[in-house]
Amino acid sequence: MAPFSLMSVGANLLVKSFSLFSSASVVRCSCVAPAIKSFSTATRGPPKRPLTAYMTFVKDMQPTVSKQNPSIKSVDVMRKIAQQWKMLTTEQKQPFQVASLEAKEQYKLALEKFKAQLTPAESAAFAEEKRQRVAKRKAIRKKKELNNLGKPKRPRSTFNIFMAEHFVEAKGTTTQAKLKSLRDDWNRLSDTQKQMYIQLAEDDKVRYKNEIKSWEEHMMEIGREDLLRRKTKSALKAKAKTKTIATKNRKKTSKVTVIKAKAPKKKKDASGKAVYF
Repeated sequence: MAPFSLMSVGANLLVKSFSLFSSASVVRCSCVAPAIKSFSTATRGPPKRPLTAYMTFVKDMQPTVSKQNPSIKSVDVMRKIAQQWKMLTTEQKQPFQVASLEAKEQYKLALEKFKAQLTPAESAAFAEEKRQRVAKRKAIRKKKELNNLGKPKRPRSTFNIFMAEHFVEAKGTTTQAKLKSLRDDWNRLSDTQKQMYIQLAEDDKVRYKNEIKSWEEHMMEIGREDLLRRKTKSALKAKAKTKTIATKNRKKTSKVTVIKAKAPKKKKDASGKAVYF
């Protein structure tokens, strides 16, 4: 595959014509994605996924923006870069998009080459790792979505409340050491001393019960029944089933049987007149 010549040309044009930022922070596309290494053995692992156009821009701009703003936090540096990206025109974004597309093509070739050298057992292990990564990403996205929708936090246990209250002054320099120290402290508490945390945990259960009920009602209002708890869904199904059965029973009870009157029979008498009976 040819080198990123198109991207290099685009970068030069972008540097010459782009006047949105100061000369010290001119956007340039010098961060060309390197060619992905070929893998001679499966033990070296699969190729790394290529950067998106935006992440290529971030990687290229981060050193400059950080140098220009040494006193701000990393998260603020990322915000500045994100704002700069939004202000770019379609033409100014093109070199980064070209770099991303070409990197994807190289990634596909390298991935196919990597898979071709795997044994059946290694292929199965690789597929399982991929499945776990996908499941993890889905779980992260779902958690983020639930947080954005304001789902109430689950009630805390007695030990969690105790731990939150005493974590700062707990013995130990690492988190693991502090947790072990807190667990030992908790086990040494008497039943009377634990009673306060037991009551706080019970109060938190009531809080969660009220908040989750209101939240699930709101989810039903906006058509997000898929986010309801399993037991809530089961209760709704049972309620709907009971309502359907009750409706059918009422219809059977109120059904009126209409009996049509029989028309009188007609017969002629001896004189020829019609007689009904």
